[in-house]
Amino acid sequence: MAENSKIEWTHHTFNPWIGCQKVGPGCDHCYAEAWDARGLQQRETRWGPHAARTRTSAANWRKPLAWDRAAAVAGERRRVFCASLADVFDNHASILPEWRADLWELIAQTPNLDWMLLTKRPGNIGNMLPVPFDFERLYPNVWLGCTVVNQEEADRDVPKLLAVPAAIRFLSMEPLLGPVDLRHWIGVEPVLPGASTHLSADGYERQDIGGGIIDGLDLVIVGGESGPGARPMHPEWVRSLRDQCYAAGVSFHFKQWGEWVTAKGLPGHLPIGHVFDDGYQMIRLGKKATGRQLDGRTWDEMPEVHHG
Repeated sequence: MAENSKIEWTHHTFNPWIGCQKVGPGCDHCYAEAWDARGLQQRETRWGPHAARTRTSAANWRKPLAWDRAAAVAGERRRVFCASLADVFDNHASILPEWRADLWELIAQTPNLDWMLLTKRPGNIGNMLPVPFDFERLYPNVWLGCTVVNQEEADRDVPKLLAVPAAIRFLSMEPLLGPVDLRHWIGVEPVLPGASTHLSADGYERQDIGGGIIDGLDLVIVGGESGPGARPMHPEWVRSLRDQCYAAGVSFHFKQWGEWVTAKGLPGHLPIGHVFDDGYQMIRLGKKATGRQLDGRTWDEMPEVHHG
């Protein structure tokens, strides 16, 4: 549920409950629904508008307390992704109010953990926060994020996310299904006279502000789709987001290529599996073979948060 996560951008994964439903194109090949369908936990599905979500065990709820103690002993902060098999801000009737209240209490009891609350429903966040939600005093370890897979979702959901204060606001752009321009929300703006600047790979001159703008995004995570039916991701979509983040001083984390990788530089006998409209050719090799390097290096940036 899981003790130590295999997800590259977190240390642990915690699921307070299990179950969800599809709300957009990024959900088409939901790994969590497929995991549930294999019958690893129960016979009845927990996916869909009419399926009840189920709370996880008391033993599972105690795990973050142990992670917090271990982090304190190690003298370091550790990140917790909540929740990989559900959505904290799902408004399904089967999710009892006390479940979410218990989660906020658990977050408050684990000050050495940074909780990454990722949602596909950012419009629900404001109505599901504890009252008062004083993030600086009571919840300085809460990171709020939403999933965005294309420009339409960015235009609709990023303003909803940025309307809520948090220590860190982030995007998970996986699976990335098209080009996305985030410059309006990450602060690629004209620089101030005399400011220290750098020139991004995409040609933007940007003031060195270290960590994004005050009211903007702090972290962008990008990844391609994996698993059966995975859709290819154009390399230039990824490069554009990297360059936008670099220009704005926003942390950029490249998680994976997924099943597909560019045919450029690969042996000619490998079959071309997909061709984009601009002629860019892609080959399906599988997640392990495609790896997670972009232009010869890994991108594992994370924003720095200073706690009291």
